[in-house]
Amino acid sequence: METRCDGPWTFAQARSIARAMKLSDFDFDLPEDLIATRPAVPRSSARLLVAEQDRITDARVTDLLQWLNAGDRLVLNDTRVIPARLSGQRHRTSAQGPVSARIEVTLLEPQADGCWSGLLKPLKKIKIGETVRFSDTLSAELVDVVEGQGRLRFNLAGDDFDSALAEAGAMPLPPYIAAKRPADEQDKTDYQTVWARSSGAVAAPTASLHFDEPLLAALAAKGVEFTYVTLHVGAGTFLPVKVEDVTSHKMHAEWGQVTAKAAAEIAATKTAGKRVIPVGTTALRLIESAARDSGAIAPWEGETDIFIYPGFIFRVADALMTNFHLPKSTLMMLVSALMGQERMRSVYAHAVTERYRFFSYGDASLLIP
Repeated sequence: METRCDGPWTFAQARSIARAMKLSDFDFDLPEDLIATRPAVPRSSARLLVAEQDRITDARVTDLLQWLNAGDRLVLNDTRVIPARLSGQRHRTSAQGPVSARIEVTLLEPQADGCWSGLLKPLKKIKIGETVRFSDTLSAELVDVVEGQGRLRFNLAGDDFDSALAEAGAMPLPPYIAAKRPADEQDKTDYQTVWARSSGAVAAPTASLHFDEPLLAALAAKGVEFTYVTLHVGAGTFLPVKVEDVTSHKMHAEWGQVTAKAAAEIAATKTAGKRVIPVGTTALRLIESAARDSGAIAPWEGETDIFIYPGFIFRVADALMTNFHLPKSTLMMLVSALMGQERMRSVYAHAVTERYRFFSYGDASLLIP
């Protein structure tokens, strides 16, 4: 017998529940005007829906102090979002003379050989061996195309590359925001956590965007503790689920690390009988990945493609702070795994009725099984 957050299940029962699930089970109606295009100011003034047992409470993020106790541990993802969206020109000499084409690039991740993988639009407008110039100092050669993704070799590396990218690049806002407005300079602050330090993400751990220094200080003064882990969030987090059988969906892989220090802190909290509460689905997926082999939290580093849906056995997380997610998304499946599908349907129905703001720049929820 294994223990889920809200009760005991056998693996056979978990498999049975998983077999019964369809993508449509995670759908809901969302008015488009509830999709937030800018965050709350200040960050911690965003609304907070607290779901615990059979209760729902409407609050503010600053009210977290009412639900967190001394000794509780928040697990925070310290990844730093890079300005991964680039716009440049490809120049070519043709029979008609010099011609150029605008090429949009979204960087995905660095490769072992120093190249970057990326999404290029329009891909048909550029050939292998051609160069895209993004600024006076930054350019890249397309060296290969694999499964629709380009491999780019930049003309700069190290600190020089970082500086040029910071000048030429824009924050990679999620598609549902980018469709409504372009990224701007304000997003370079708004779409970054106050504790970001490990560069590599192309999407923000958005639940963490609600924290500011005054809130962190107030939580620390109450005795709430913090542990930092790293999961570099990839663009695959926005990929839609295209299969009706949920269990056949293949998750994208993302690099993460739980240090020995972080694992020891989390383990000590569990031993003391206090709660481990990841802030964001990225932190939750990482610490549960780090507990897969032994059944308890342990130091861990590597690529994780963990897929959490109803029937999943939680070994570390006792609750979760997260934003409101897309219909039919893997994140909707994750929160349903934690709280139960019917419970999450009622939570989201309440959120829509009360006009909570959704997605990356939206409001937050605290889910306590």
